[in-house]
Amino acid sequence: MKILLLSDTHSHYDAFMEKYILQADEVWHAGDIGNLEVTDKIAALKPLKAVYGNIDDDKARTQFPLHNRFECEGMDVWITHIGGYPGRYNPNIRQEIYSNPPDVFICGHSHILKVINDKKIDCLHMNPGAIGIHGFHKKRTMLRFKITAGKISNLEVIEKDR
Repeated sequence: MKILLLSDTHSHYDAFMEKYILQADEVWHAGDIGNLEVTDKIAALKPLKAVYGNIDDDKARTQFPLHNRFECEGMDVWITHIGGYPGRYNPNIRQEIYSNPPDVFICGHSHILKVINDKKIDCLHMNPGAIGIHGFHKKRTMLRFKITAGKISNLEVIEKDR
């Protein structure tokens, strides 16, 4: 399964994103969608799993959950927008992540791309940064990777100057 992981589109969609969306089997969006036209365009091309973020309105909050936990190719995946980082998880999820850790924990919000192995709970933490054009980030970033039989491979950063 080829996954494209993105976040913080803030209502932006363009041909650069679409090129990589078309190469994926599934697209995962870690919140701050902005206008739902973005997720409508993605979902018209590929299966989409998403969560709403702090800037998203009632329409997005009706369409997408705050937390999306699911299984993909034998991996337990949890996506939320404001999740924090290993050792500094958001207090709203801290108890759950320590008592029932996923294999992969994904969040957005910070606009900072990070991939960290949380050895304390044996969990891969991923934040794809921001692919939108609004915010303080200088590079627009996404992640893509493959999941096969419970293993992630071919992890790649995709970036473009803002």
